[in-house]
Amino acid sequence: MRLKLDENLGRAAVTLFEQAGLEVATVHGEGMTSANDKDLVAKAALEQRCLVTLDLDFANVLLFPPRDYCGIAVLRLPSKLRSSDLLTACSTLITGLCRAEISGRLWIVEPGRIREHQPDDFDKET
Repeated sequence: MRLKLDENLGRAAVTLFEQAGLEVATVHGEGMTSANDKDLVAKAALEQRCLVTLDLDFANVLLFPPRDYCGIAVLRLPSKLRSSDLLTACSTLITGLCRAEISGRLWIVEPGRIREHQPDDFDKET
């Protein structure tokens, strides 16, 4: 699995994904810091990478229809954040990637659980 990690994920997350055997590219490492969302998700799609982010804007299926991408994983962290919450959410995502296909899907990943967006009729291609 090929991932594109958004700039809001740190080195510890990169290390965790790499240790799980995933191929990781980062927004920071590619000089795309502060790129607009549409450019970022288009680059991930071009590279056939799943975008992993904390940016809730990517959960908007009207702006970013999951079927158009190799997967979007939005990590949702608790409002009372503990230092381990990000790594727990990343571990939850890794487990999910081992069990299911994310391509064409939107996953909302919380520490310990994954919710998958279920397209309504208006989300489906006609």
